[in-house]
Amino acid sequence: MILLCGIPSESPMRMVIDRLTASGADFVVFNQRDFAQCALDFEIAGGRVDGRLRLPDKVHALGAFSSVFTRLMDDRFLPELEGEAEDSMRRQQCRNLHETLLRWTEVAPQPVINRPAAMASNISKPYQTQLIRRCGFRIPETLVTSEPKRVPEFLAQHRHVVYKSVSAVRSIVQTLEVSDLDRLELIRWCPTQFQAFVPGTNVRVHVVGEHVLATAVETEATDYRYAAQQVGSHAQLREVELSSELAQRCRSLTEALGLVFAGIDLKVTPDDEVFCFEVNPSPAFSYYESHTGQPISSAVAYCLMHPQALRA
Repeated sequence: MILLCGIPSESPMRMVIDRLTASGADFVVFNQRDFAQCALDFEIAGGRVDGRLRLPDKVHALGAFSSVFTRLMDDRFLPELEGEAEDSMRRQQCRNLHETLLRWTEVAPQPVINRPAAMASNISKPYQTQLIRRCGFRIPETLVTSEPKRVPEFLAQHRHVVYKSVSAVRSIVQTLEVSDLDRLELIRWCPTQFQAFVPGTNVRVHVVGEHVLATAVETEATDYRYAAQQVGSHAQLREVELSSELAQRCRSLTEALGLVFAGIDLKVTPDDEVFCFEVNPSPAFSYYESHTGQPISSAVAYCLMHPQALRA
């Protein structure tokens, strides 16, 4: 039996549910929004992990699960907690359940897509960048700083510079304009990542076990996720095939980070140089699948149904 953890109406989770249903797979869903009707307890004894997960309709032994897929919303922002005081019993119940779930997925003997510790590298983009470089990928010239005086020097050196958050909190990648220099004092309280702009084509690579699915994204926007906002037209997505060498490098990077499923952001220059920006350990793959028809959700479902295909 497969365990899915998240919100079943969220697009990527819904796609995986649909693929598993179509395949006749045996699975259950821990719906985060039902936290008040759920409970989880486990213990480690004699090298074994045993416990129970209570869902609204049934209690399941943790040992009955053959694989696990987690795509969890930050439980602090669940709609069911809106208006709740920070120290309310209801919030504490929800937090305790999610903390226990995360601890279990870290030590569970079953394959998990993805384990919390492996996903943690994305919390610090500068740290993750070092891991990416060790795997043989080029990265853009980068400045992470809270010292305003260093930024004009970096801009003068590279002329075209973008900036973004250093954390896992989503931010919109923006081009650094001369007018932005008047606001640089703000970075004293918020270290910011500046990078030399890399021309070329954005390529999102989804690695799921041994499956590698690549999508080229064409746009003039600095951040293609917000192309309509930045340049007035949506990005154009198309399926592309990577060279066997590059595909294997993407698999190796995913494995080196301890991940089973990853969204790798590359840029391929007009001279065919490949740069890697970051690795997303919980990619919102439905955006790419809905535009190209690539079977990303089917690859996730396949790996869940065939745990021997998973590497972590």
